[in-house]
Amino acid sequence: MWVMKVMGKYMRKKIIKYGIKIFWIFVIGSVFGFFAEMLYALVYTRTIEIRQGLIYGPFIQIYGMGAVAYYILISNIQEPRQAFFYGMLMGGALEYLCSFFQEIFFGTISWDYSHLFMNLNGRTSLLYCVYWGIIAIVYLKMIYPVFQKVEPLIDKTSVKIITVFFMLFMIFDITISCMAGNRQQERRQGILPKGSVDEFLDRTYPDELLDRIYNNKKDV
Repeated sequence: MWVMKVMGKYMRKKIIKYGIKIFWIFVIGSVFGFFAEMLYALVYTRTIEIRQGLIYGPFIQIYGMGAVAYYILISNIQEPRQAFFYGMLMGGALEYLCSFFQEIFFGTISWDYSHLFMNLNGRTSLLYCVYWGIIAIVYLKMIYPVFQKVEPLIDKTSVKIITVFFMLFMIFDITISCMAGNRQQERRQGILPKGSVDEFLDRTYPDELLDRIYNNKKDV
């Protein structure tokens, strides 16, 4: 019996540590995406564009999900060409699904690649799949080795405490961003507020604010 208890405790620690690891990979990837989009706009349009995926903070969550996928799928790969191939497939699938579900749930899209060669319903394209593949190689050769060096910090109590508070913030940020986006879609459909929550969302997150935060989204 004591062996089962020890094993259970060990497994719980492993699961908690893995969850903390995945959470911070998501956060770091989301922040990286925020600055990557800013740099991309600066290079291609010569303007500074602030693009956000959530209402509060410099986060673009598709990059966070991509970072998690890189960690799960690519970390154990040794061959850069294989990492590039997996990165292309993963990135293309992720872009397509995120665009699809954004359109379904919020009636908007944040990118449209219809004008690019070999695109798939405008949701992803060969060019951007190549970008995802290149990032996969950068992750494998440069980012993952650094992450392995700092990974032991996860065992520190202070890091666990910070993680709990930051996780609560991210849950709030994601939830309120989804609620505000859904309510904006209802407003544009002429649906009146159904209660105090809708009235709060209308008052606190009006169209002008959301359109400024999500300045690259388009109504479908």
